[in-house]
Amino acid sequence: MTSTHKLLGGVLVLAFALGGAAFPTGKVAPPEATSVNLPVEMVADYLHAVIQANREVYTTHVVDRLQAKGVAVASENWEYQNTMPLPAQLLMESDRVLERNGSGIQYRLISQWPINKRNVASGEFQKEGLGAILTQPTKPYTGYVKVGGARYFQAVYPDLAVAQSCIGCHNAHPESAKRDFKINDVMGALVISIPVK
Repeated sequence: MTSTHKLLGGVLVLAFALGGAAFPTGKVAPPEATSVNLPVEMVADYLHAVIQANREVYTTHVVDRLQAKGVAVASENWEYQNTMPLPAQLLMESDRVLERNGSGIQYRLISQWPINKRNVASGEFQKEGLGAILTQPTKPYTGYVKVGGARYFQAVYPDLAVAQSCIGCHNAHPESAKRDFKINDVMGALVISIPVK
């Protein structure tokens, strides 16, 4: 078993523990479960499930709820205006923390209609993935790519409009290239990159 597989197994167990998943007995994974050897596609699917669950909870139970009650506001300029980060910004910040931890795993949002111009597809694989999920949003577009001499498994998952606040922000934003999103529309994609040997 390679060190990458051990690391991914550890990340997976940690992700399940943080996401609230438990084993059938109701107990958290034992320490020896960190050396599980899983196919990289399965690891990407598990990471995606945890990321999406956390985003949906943050969007609906934190941002939407606190804004509706007038307690707090989420904005693009959260760092300077004493507001909460938007759900997309929370995802970007958590990726930065993951990058600092040195796992090599990365994730990011991309779109054909990005509000933030940094969220365009990088490379042909991601462009193809965006096109594929727009026509088949029920499954990820996956494959292997080389970036700077390193090899990665990449999975492009559809990023759906799960809350009215997502739609309202994108449809009204002055930088938005698309203004007619509806609930469950594909707004873009979440790309997960996992280093492989």
